[in-house]
Amino acid sequence: MKSATAFRTISEVATDLRVPQHVLRFWETKFPQIRPLKRGGGRRYYRPEDVELLRRIQALLYEERYTIKGVQRLLKEGRTANPTPPLPEDSEDETGPDGAGEGVPAPEPMDPNDAPEDEPPGLPSDLRHDLLMVLDELKALRGVLARLSGRDEKNI
Repeated sequence: MKSATAFRTISEVATDLRVPQHVLRFWETKFPQIRPLKRGGGRRYYRPEDVELLRRIQALLYEERYTIKGVQRLLKEGRTANPTPPLPEDSEDETGPDGAGEGVPAPEPMDPNDAPEDEPPGLPSDLRHDLLMVLDELKALRGVLARLSGRDEKNI
């Protein structure tokens, strides 16, 4: 297990945050505050402060339901109060249900009756994540279209 001050690779951060690596690369294009060190061959090394910022961005997007544009605005204004607490370090011997994913605990099964009304029950987390990303992009595009056409966003 690495110390809290150690630099982390993109695969380590993706595992920690439980998001695919391509999402981290995408966030780097949307949030200039994320600046991992890049070594030979473009390999990324994230500083502890980068990882904390990524955790906050993740919380704003997925838990607090901000759009990418909304998170960009918050970061630009320096208004990222209520930071999420760091995730506890996973023990090395925990694995997913199929034995894969060393160091990542298996997700708890979701009771379909506990699903919010706007979410279909039993939706796999990776599919849910992808759908949320598409939704954020669609919302951003709606805003662009509204500005270009000079119309109210709700009429689009």
